[in-house]
Amino acid sequence: MATNKRKLSKTKEELTSVRLDKWLWAARFFKTRKIAGEAITGGKIHLNGIRVKPAKKVACGDALEITRGTDTYSIEVLGLNDKRRPASEARELYSESEESITKREEAQALRKLAGDSVMYSKRKPDKRQRRKIRQFRESQS
Repeated sequence: MATNKRKLSKTKEELTSVRLDKWLWAARFFKTRKIAGEAITGGKIHLNGIRVKPAKKVACGDALEITRGTDTYSIEVLGLNDKRRPASEARELYSESEESITKREEAQALRKLAGDSVMYSKRKPDKRQRRKIRQFRESQS
């Protein structure tokens, strides 16, 4: 019989800390670890109120402030996982404060109201309109 030489991943109970970029990826805040790492180095993620690097270790009980696009999440780390699991399991890794949820919902409502007042064209510009756009751009430079 052949022995299984693959390295088995640690279970949630065995983990005491995980890299921040790996945890953000596993908790499904970012689609890839690379994007998570870029967000961390870009200053979009703060661990316990401090700007950190992607290799910083995250432990249970840590506070994270995540800025993703126009939304800001204030969360507390409840669990650790170094593997990307289904979304239902990923939601169990953190809890978001009620204040953070209400702020995001209010900001979303304001953006929706502001977007309703903007008129968008239902079609692409025609040849004449494209010429005018090109002339306008050339006159600006």
